[in-house]
Amino acid sequence: MQTLSQTHTTPDQLPQVHEPRNDGIPLDLEWVKSVQANTSAIERRAATLPGRRSVKKDYQAAWLCKAISLMDLTTLSGDDTENRVKRLCAKAKQPVSPALLEKLGMEGLTTGAVCVYHDMVETAVKALDGTSIPVAAVSTGFPAGLSPFHLRIQEIRESVAAGAEEIDIVISRRHVLNGNWQALYDEMAEMREACGEAHVKAILATGELGTLRNVARASHVCMMAGADFIKTSTGKEPVNATLPVTLTMIRAIRSYQERTGIKVGYKPAGGISKAKDALVYLAMIKDELGDRWLQPDLFRFGASSLLGDIERQLEHNVTGAYSAQHRHPIG
Repeated sequence: MQTLSQTHTTPDQLPQVHEPRNDGIPLDLEWVKSVQANTSAIERRAATLPGRRSVKKDYQAAWLCKAISLMDLTTLSGDDTENRVKRLCAKAKQPVSPALLEKLGMEGLTTGAVCVYHDMVETAVKALDGTSIPVAAVSTGFPAGLSPFHLRIQEIRESVAAGAEEIDIVISRRHVLNGNWQALYDEMAEMREACGEAHVKAILATGELGTLRNVARASHVCMMAGADFIKTSTGKEPVNATLPVTLTMIRAIRSYQERTGIKVGYKPAGGISKAKDALVYLAMIKDELGDRWLQPDLFRFGASSLLGDIERQLEHNVTGAYSAQHRHPIG
């Protein structure tokens, strides 16, 4: 287990290292069709983690600081304004009070990125100028992904031109539900090309894919087509990130890495709002993929409300008392 000093992170260290981009491989339909998911076994394994992995006191504080450094601080509301995005960016630069960070020995801690709609990319880029915190843009007709394809591609290009260094795209769920893996591959590959140098996170909308086998196969196809990250959800579906879905997707990442030598990132999003849940996800990543994936270039939390609960837990670690939730506003 890491100590506070070992997890120390500064803006200049985000991300600390970069893996080579995933350039993808030709679609291997035999591999895709061979992919299975033992749902009952996956659910049993996922159910063991919350009770089996626990950290306390300074160790817990260290892991919660790590979680902050892996967070895509997000606002994706219809009533977003420039001022709200500016406040969010200020929070990304100073996610926890300076006094608390000083006592924890974690001065300089920031979130991993800020995630916004396309219209707010330019505002976020300006607000984060002088830092190394990237701006991520949700794109391709987020969240449904049902706008005309040429408009989805153009939206990617315009977000990149506005300064987004990461693009969170949404796949067409119907390709997965119909088993049309070639169409999914071609769509993902074209989106990846439109991103250029910007890293692309493929949102699978796992709550709408029906089965864990579909999740596993869609994960493989998106990685074959060049996704740098695979991501669970838009956060707008009835069911978002879950531990069984996470286990399915990170085992697909492990399978792809073993076959190709390429490391692909993972981002659970939606429904992760408690510090204790973040710890469980980090434990699963460490167990299944190893320490290398506990860095912001290979793991992110899609989060809007998670940071507030983590702040409260860190304050309890330092002072012995919990503060009111309203003392930790996001936007």
